[in-house]
Amino acid sequence: MRARTRLAIGAVGALAAAGLLTGCGDAGSSGTEAPQQQASGEGCAPVAGEQLIALEDDKKLQNADNILPAINTKAAAPQVVAALDKVSAALDTEKLIQLNKAVDVDRKSSKVAAEEFAAGNGLTAGIDKGPGGKLVVGAGNFAESQTIGELYRIVLTAAGYDVTVQTIGNRELYEPALEKGEIQVVPEYAATMAEFLNAKVNGKDAAPVSSPDVAATTQALTGLGEKAGLTFGAASTAQNQNAFAVTQAFADKYGVRTLSELAEKCSGTATVLGGPPECQERPFCKPGLEKTYGLSVGSFSSLDQGGPLTKTGLRTATISVGLIFSSDSAYAAG
Repeated sequence: MRARTRLAIGAVGALAAAGLLTGCGDAGSSGTEAPQQQASGEGCAPVAGEQLIALEDDKKLQNADNILPAINTKAAAPQVVAALDKVSAALDTEKLIQLNKAVDVDRKSSKVAAEEFAAGNGLTAGIDKGPGGKLVVGAGNFAESQTIGELYRIVLTAAGYDVTVQTIGNRELYEPALEKGEIQVVPEYAATMAEFLNAKVNGKDAAPVSSPDVAATTQALTGLGEKAGLTFGAASTAQNQNAFAVTQAFADKYGVRTLSELAEKCSGTATVLGGPPECQERPFCKPGLEKTYGLSVGSFSSLDQGGPLTKTGLRTATISVGLIFSSDSAYAAG
């Protein structure tokens, strides 16, 4: 499981603290398991290639996990919110992918990557000075959160604050610290945070409040935040959510760019879906592809959650399509 602990492939709120589940059924020596539904048709065999692309979720299977700043309400001065909103306005998913590439592939520090991005995108221009004082920006224990935390540091420093970035760990650790005011700001993901707070405020069996609609999701998040002493800034268009990847060579060979096209052209026995074991059970993974898109695959390969096993499986043609998060640096060209 990725360090963010954001298992985005199930009922999101309940998964905020969940670990990996074991696979369903008995796996063969290859890790490939029989499909739950019998696939008909030939399908699309894997195609090797280095470059990966994310297929468009054109029917909106995934919830809106747009990045936005979470702020302790006592620290949410207008100048603080306005400065953080500058980051949201500058970020989109493609830019987030490039930021992740700078850290994951080019081996720059999150601090250096953020500083280069800020300079190239004019992040500190026109920022109003606030009353000043010390602010601590918390970050999750994964590179993307740390890089965004550094962007928050840059704009808040420009607003006149003395800012430090502190890597804390998972949401179960940093969210209580944010409520208590031990940290003042943290980068968050709209749908996942909404369901985390929903479970905390309304109970673990509460009906989900997030959806693919970012406006509705952030509205629900704002209301829940008020009960927890949290304020949320503007949501960026940058998202980090489940995405289903193929190689560029696969997309070119079969003429697929969307999940609808994948289902139409590639349902069948030759198609191999790869992902973490629980993908077979979680509604935003294999069952969601079946229900929302009508995709029927020939087999499932039990690998990891958007990690090196899944990427290697795609590049070496052992799987046709795999679960990789939408902001992964693997999508960066070159």
